[in-house]
Amino acid sequence: MAQASDFDAVIIGGGHNGLTCACYLAAAKLKVALVERYGEVGGAALTEEFHPGFRNSVAAYTVSLLHPKVIRDLSLYQHGLKIVQRPMANFLPLDGGECFRIGRSSAEDHAEIARFSSADAERLPAYQAMLGRVAEVLRALAQETPPNVGGGLRDALNALKAGDRLRRLGMAERRDVLDLFTKSAGDMLDAWFEAEPLKACFGFDAIVGNYASPYAPGTAYVLLHHVFGEVNGVRGAWGHALGGMGAITRAMRSEAERLGVRVITAAEVAHVIVAAGRARGIALTDGRELRARCVVSSLNPRLLFLGLVDASDLEPEFLRRMRAYRCASATLRMNVALAELPRFECLPEPGAHLGAGIILAPSLRYMERAHADAREHGWSRAPVVEMLIPSTLDDSLAPAGRHVASLFCQHFAPQLGAGRSWDDAREAAADLVIDTVDRYAPNFKASVLGRTILSPLDLERRFGMVGGDIFHGALTLDQLWSARPVLGYGAYRAPIGGLYMCGSGTHPGGGVSGLPGMNAAREILRDWRKLPH
Repeated sequence: MAQASDFDAVIIGGGHNGLTCACYLAAAKLKVALVERYGEVGGAALTEEFHPGFRNSVAAYTVSLLHPKVIRDLSLYQHGLKIVQRPMANFLPLDGGECFRIGRSSAEDHAEIARFSSADAERLPAYQAMLGRVAEVLRALAQETPPNVGGGLRDALNALKAGDRLRRLGMAERRDVLDLFTKSAGDMLDAWFEAEPLKACFGFDAIVGNYASPYAPGTAYVLLHHVFGEVNGVRGAWGHALGGMGAITRAMRSEAERLGVRVITAAEVAHVIVAAGRARGIALTDGRELRARCVVSSLNPRLLFLGLVDASDLEPEFLRRMRAYRCASATLRMNVALAELPRFECLPEPGAHLGAGIILAPSLRYMERAHADAREHGWSRAPVVEMLIPSTLDDSLAPAGRHVASLFCQHFAPQLGAGRSWDDAREAAADLVIDTVDRYAPNFKASVLGRTILSPLDLERRFGMVGGDIFHGALTLDQLWSARPVLGYGAYRAPIGGLYMCGSGTHPGGGVSGLPGMNAAREILRDWRKLPH
């Protein structure tokens, strides 16, 4: 016989957004349970030993979008979280023994860019100022609930508030907003700059987790999405959580448990219990039932509505839209244990460049070819690779003198087609990635002591990233803001009473920010008195 427990809220999924939402609800004195199918909370923000003596972030691997308000409200620093900034933003090894570095001092950046284009060096401050102004708009919108199309007075007021925010911008700034929300990153960057390495450095952000050419319309927004964060008060910076990304979710769990959240792991949800048109709790695959006044899902919306909710409880039009909700990320993720640091031909000695985001993609055209190649062959034969070596900043991750590297690689198609499976192709694809790095750092392949590989299929199976989509839904104009995940349900409320969404498939989208969880909790608390017991 099923066992029943009574809660105010039960949260499905123990990733960082589920944990964030749980903390805010518990801080408001709600009785909260959080259920995670894996044996440990954290979702994609986990740290694990992947080779004897070597630990690293499993999937998510770098910090910038984690919002300062979430850090502060959840007391994450008091629970032991420490974040260090990269000593340099990006390092691009190039052919012919050349390299490109950016993200040091203003003077160093100017001198470096001037080696390739004096005009670009002069234009960089204007570009950064433009991006910063638009990022400020996004930072503000990211903390607000989008207006629900067809909603009530509060939604109308939210729409007016957002419109007023844009109205206060000058005409030039409005045009910049329009460009960044609609244009391709390639077209935008080509209009600003001429040096290929500089454009590649900025353009990489447009294809991270995005199965698209940098010349696809809408990729400028994906670029913007990756620059509205900060590290230790420095806007647009990137950093490393000491102990790996699991340090973030461990701190969140500590706060959740301090607030009284009941954390239940190794428990898989079978379905959402719906009665009289309202969510009343969840049923687990082991037969237990957790009854609650509301149910909150941090899962990809497709997993929630197509897997955990009975189709008879949803309108056919909504189901059609959900089936068409686009999830596709051309990502292959690897962790590598290294006997020694890579020695790049262009810069062989250890230095700050090894603590940067190391981008192996010398031009936007290289990225465009990688996408076309993946569409034709299943994966690019010249992939885009970003490598981080977090052990240069965090000696807790590897034995003395040894290192770990995170490899985040594009483009690897979510489905290979023609009867092929990633289970059969995983090792060959990983070999190609290792060879790609070895081309620029010839000692790399021989230094590999062990590796783990997550194909798009592995990301879906382990973390619920449908199609390997790290954002839980493509960041395209038709799936942003009020339309995320579906127009009419962009305010964290599902089409079933008492059912809410708090994951990356809601506004403002993917990345380890905590904002969807924070925003969803605010809306649940607004509804709380109206929810039936």
